[in-house]
Amino acid sequence: MTRELLLAAFIMGVGLCIAGAGTHLYQALSRQQAMLRMDGRSLAGAAGHLVMSMICGPYIMLHMGWQREDSSTLSMTSALIGALVGFSWAFVTGLFFMSLYVVAIR
Repeated sequence: MTRELLLAAFIMGVGLCIAGAGTHLYQALSRQQAMLRMDGRSLAGAAGHLVMSMICGPYIMLHMGWQREDSSTLSMTSALIGALVGFSWAFVTGLFFMSLYVVAIR
């Protein structure tokens, strides 16, 4: 049981690392803030934003959960939902990239 929990935590960690690195790389190269979106000037631009949203989504969701409300306080509900969605999404992202890694080394 402990092995499975550690493996799940490792996969989530890989997903968060890739999402964070991808987000900062995207922001450095495009000179705009990364956000979840599907718009674009062309079909290729829209597809690029969609791919960026899928890879960088966990990191963006964790940041969205920490946004302040009008009264400059943090909402515990927003933080918990952002963390739940972000870590679940990080597991899927980590699983995808770990499977690509395993396929590549075989």
